[in-house]
Amino acid sequence: MSHVVSPIREKLVTGGKSYSDVTHDICKQVEGEPTKEWKWAFGISSIVFIYGAYCLFYTWWQGIGVWGLNKTVGWAWDITNFVWWVGIGHAGTLISAVLLLFRQKWRTSINRSAEAMTIFAVLCAASFILAHMGRPWLAHWALPLPNAFGSLWVNFNSPLVWDVFAISTYLSVSLLFWYMGLVPDLASIRDRATTKGRKFWYGLFSLGWTGSSKTWARYEYMSLILAGISTPLVLSVHTIVSMDFATSVIPGWHTTIFPPYFVAGAIFSGFAMVQTLLLITRVVFKLEDYITIEHIEMMNIVITVTGSIVGIAYLTEFFIAWYSGVEYESYAFINRATGPYWWAYWMMMTCNVISPQLFWSKAIRTNLMVSFILSIVVNVGMWFERFVIIVTSLHRDYLPSSWAMFSPTMYDIGDYIFSFGLFFTLFFLFAKYLPVVNMAEVKAVMKGVSSNFPEKKKATKKTEE
Repeated sequence: MSHVVSPIREKLVTGGKSYSDVTHDICKQVEGEPTKEWKWAFGISSIVFIYGAYCLFYTWWQGIGVWGLNKTVGWAWDITNFVWWVGIGHAGTLISAVLLLFRQKWRTSINRSAEAMTIFAVLCAASFILAHMGRPWLAHWALPLPNAFGSLWVNFNSPLVWDVFAISTYLSVSLLFWYMGLVPDLASIRDRATTKGRKFWYGLFSLGWTGSSKTWARYEYMSLILAGISTPLVLSVHTIVSMDFATSVIPGWHTTIFPPYFVAGAIFSGFAMVQTLLLITRVVFKLEDYITIEHIEMMNIVITVTGSIVGIAYLTEFFIAWYSGVEYESYAFINRATGPYWWAYWMMMTCNVISPQLFWSKAIRTNLMVSFILSIVVNVGMWFERFVIIVTSLHRDYLPSSWAMFSPTMYDIGDYIFSFGLFFTLFFLFAKYLPVVNMAEVKAVMKGVSSNFPEKKKATKKTEE
């Protein structure tokens, strides 16, 4: 009698791992000394962060006149970067909440890093909200707080105020989801701690976790409740961001396709960034048995599907511009493809529509180097998508005398660099001091530990013979 092995789905954990192997492999990165590679990477990201912080401080000190904006192009790199980072932050919630509700077990090895990436990306996006304000010390005025200034209230009809509510809600729920998922793993590190300091800090943040059956039952209930709360956020956050544009009357922006189009684009770019980070983490931390080819392939399939949806949205925009019969709308889209910023438009089309179609080939979507390169290409394309939507719709006004071009200054670029420095500095700290893979959930999807041991497999085979 021989074992029946499914030909459809590969194992999610390879290498014949036991439960103790999982704990050891994932905890050793947290418990060991920082490696030379980590120190170099963290040092570079810190330098980038410091330079970007200088540019951001200078922007606040001098005012946003140091950007390359003009009377026609009033939004450019600032709002482009904001929308781009919010989009990147979408994959964490999708992987954590939606795939949890659909019982997709392949999410278990990648959800922790994706959730962390979501939080850091939203913080980067929030930095551009503050940069827009010019007076960041008055940021609390964007909230409907009781005040002593008479009738000074936010304009609830403005999508920019909706942004504040959406981003703050999204950050709060994502942070809670990420932290509660960490608690069982923090308890494992606490129990393995060899120093008083480590035992105290990890014990403090593990909230007295005991691992009893009642505790696990509550943990499961809590995960489902948070997943149910988070799922609408996957749709609502980028829908509200899209309304920054869709509620205006600017040709190229005034369209009802923006909400689903922006949500698909956000998932597209978010999965691409998760892919980029996990392919690096997989090699640096030697997690090939936990982040397998199966995980890489599944993420590439999601990238292909969402990239195709985005491609259809691009074509639909052109069709609606023609079908509307509005000459200004038609001109806005023809100008995107053939005007002064044609190079940005075709960069967007190449990266977002053409490159993901390569993943229809199994050989390509299971090739790690090609997957890594294409994941970066996708996010380059998604940045250009936001740039094209914003700048090309503004730089040609109704009056030819108002037509203008936008060129970024060193402070536009520096503020963008700041966001990268912030993102990677936080991600490197997370990767060093917290487990990058969810140990508890990985153990839950291991089929039966005894069957994972090569020695026991041989013994079973001899017995059957």
